[in-house]
Amino acid sequence: MSIPSILLNFLFPPPSSLFVTMMSIVGLASLMNAGYMEIKGKHMQYSKFLNVGLAKKKDDIKLSSRNGMLLVYTPAFLVGLGSLLVFPDQYLRFVLVASALTTHFFKRVLEVLFLHKYSGYMPLESAILIPMSYTFSTTTMIYAQYLSRDIPEPSVDLKYVGIGLFVVGIIGNFYHHYILANLRKEGDKEYKIPRGGMFDLVICPHYMFEIIEYLGISCISQTLYAFVFTLGTALYLTGRSYATRKWYISKFGHMFPKDVKAIIPYVF
Repeated sequence: MSIPSILLNFLFPPPSSLFVTMMSIVGLASLMNAGYMEIKGKHMQYSKFLNVGLAKKKDDIKLSSRNGMLLVYTPAFLVGLGSLLVFPDQYLRFVLVASALTTHFFKRVLEVLFLHKYSGYMPLESAILIPMSYTFSTTTMIYAQYLSRDIPEPSVDLKYVGIGLFVVGIIGNFYHHYILANLRKEGDKEYKIPRGGMFDLVICPHYMFEIIEYLGISCISQTLYAFVFTLGTALYLTGRSYATRKWYISKFGHMFPKDVKAIIPYVF
């Protein structure tokens, strides 16, 4: 996969790896399609969109939401941690990328265990498809970084910008997850309109900060695959945010603030 020469100031040349090339194409296409499906009302089956847009199947195998979300995040966390243990003497970018990915998913595991309140379930199908996406993308991002170990560094070094973006993203994501987790008391199953933080501007600030996290990881990595995956993630989460705003409007009607956007303050 070739890229314009001007971009080589900011990116490592793509590795001659069929696996990385195919994962770049398939990953971007699938995430774009998933985001489009969210906008069209065909949702990934978890959280408030469980059984929304799809016919219910009585024979579906179901997991508790907490167990399902643990299954979603744990494999990718183990991939990141394993890469640090298996390749302990790698160059700085590799260590930073693998550490950032490991930290991201470890935080998610801890949130599932100790922060979020769950009352529903997750279909086994979703609990398989979502972790497969996370695990394959994490593996590919780390592998692409490993293949760049002997290639000269890009002339424009973005890794410290990336560290800053990652820190802002992960703190902002956690803060808004904390707000969401405290909207409902233990045993309360009713949804409420979130308030506080950037919820007064967008309905999914936690998604916005997750995109900032991945943009930070991409800047640390400076591989084409990392930026392609971040683009795909941004498109999917934008579609999911659009669907979330539409869901809140349908549930709360005139009580939902009209000036609260989906994911980009004042814009969308």
